[in-house]
Amino acid sequence: MALDILVLPGSLRHGSFNRKLAAEAVRRLALTDANVTLLSLADYPLPIYDADLEAEKGIPENALLLAQRIAAQDGLLLVSPEYNAGVPPLLKNAIDWASRVKKVRGRPVQPFSKLVVGLASASPGRLGSMRSLAAWRLSLMALGAEVVTAQVTLANAGAAFDDEGGLLDDHASMALDTLTSSLLDHVRAVGRHG
Repeated sequence: MALDILVLPGSLRHGSFNRKLAAEAVRRLALTDANVTLLSLADYPLPIYDADLEAEKGIPENALLLAQRIAAQDGLLLVSPEYNAGVPPLLKNAIDWASRVKKVRGRPVQPFSKLVVGLASASPGRLGSMRSLAAWRLSLMALGAEVVTAQVTLANAGAAFDDEGGLLDDHASMALDTLTSSLLDHVRAVGRHG
């Protein structure tokens, strides 16, 4: 049975290094037996999370759709920028809203429970967004996800890609191969939907 893997970049910026890294991960995952989907948060616009808003109006439809989409996956590859040594608000807000979903149309949903997650990031700086990935690791594990040890922290991302979006550096390329292989191996071992 083919595995369903969702790749979620945490940036909407045109020319985003993280969107380029996500696209390259999709290309590599597509060479396996996995069903791979690249998702854009532009398709799921959400208000800033506010408990009063949730109490007054309920969970927005886009949060329900996003949670349902995540819950249907065997694995998730999160590709996150780093803002001020932390996580980006667009992606954090989407994950926060999705984590609030317990039912969709009367059916129980646990978007992150036993979800195998891989983490990657690209940054023009020399640390490659390591701090945002550390924060994501803690947050996702608190939600019940199983975060794989391998990760990609692509530094100096402005010079990391060729004209077709491939990675120029052999070390970075090997790190992405290790991450995608590890993600698939863990998904097979966990068997979330099996």
